[in-house]
Amino acid sequence: MKKDKKTFHAQKNPRKKRWRRDDTELTLLALPTIIWYILFSFLPMFGVIIAFKNYKIFIGHNFFYNLYHSDWAGLDNFEFLIKSNDLYILLRNTICYNLLFIALGILIPVTLAIMISLIYSKRKSKVYQTMMFFPHFMSWVVISYFVFAFLSMDKGVLNGILHVFGKESIQWYMESKYWPYILTFMQVWKTMGYSMVVYLASITGIDVTLYEAAVIDGATKWQQVKFITLPCLKTIVIMMFILNVGRIFYSDFGLFYQIPRGVTGSLYNTVTTLDTYVFNALQQSNPIGMTAAATFFQSVACCITILAANWIVKKLDRDNAII
Repeated sequence: MKKDKKTFHAQKNPRKKRWRRDDTELTLLALPTIIWYILFSFLPMFGVIIAFKNYKIFIGHNFFYNLYHSDWAGLDNFEFLIKSNDLYILLRNTICYNLLFIALGILIPVTLAIMISLIYSKRKSKVYQTMMFFPHFMSWVVISYFVFAFLSMDKGVLNGILHVFGKESIQWYMESKYWPYILTFMQVWKTMGYSMVVYLASITGIDVTLYEAAVIDGATKWQQVKFITLPCLKTIVIMMFILNVGRIFYSDFGLFYQIPRGVTGSLYNTVTTLDTYVFNALQQSNPIGMTAAATFFQSVACCITILAANWIVKKLDRDNAII
């Protein structure tokens, strides 16, 4: 009984853990990341106030003075965005492109990861991984020049091929109907390697004994993939899906601005998104409060979508939810 009382007393009043050397090392390792987030993620949030102000520049004064002495605009900046004739086009392009990118960004990389994991030659597997992963490191600016080499009206490769078959040249940068396919192809080509490596790392972490037991039971390769690989990838697929849904109101500026070589009038209805709209508005010297309202709207909408996606996942499968 005395021992039980001592044990209960020890559990009720546990000693505080001492600060150890490992804690110091981990803190020092995390310190650069913490400082980065404070400087570039939390402090800039002060600028959200611009979305609710009629920001004016007073000559000879700094940013904080200008922000403090600018008149409050309330929700007028958001009203300008909502009443804009381009809002439907912006939301349609941004959301529809992202939905397509999310679907293809899961289907294609998962398929490629499974195919590469089934290759017996490790050397060939590494070569294929490197070839697919390499586009991830290329800038959209560099890629845009390669795309222009293919789509140029005068000396483009595709128009040269069309001439060989007796077809007329196509003004690719004037025909909007081709650009949904071009942008989708370029997005998948650039990002599939990175996503594939993520899924491939998860596949390599699957217990090998599961496959050995399946082989003993006479399971085919397709049955092993269906009943072992795909269920084990379920968690990482859901996590990547939720994270991608959280950026559904954002678009890759390089893809939608650099690849079409600027948002021209003929391609405006096809390639313009919220990000390119904000950039063009800043170039045209529009009030900065209106552009800040557009970006603030993006942030709030993305926060709502990622919480909604996580809530739905939690209702369907609580163990795979992020929060």
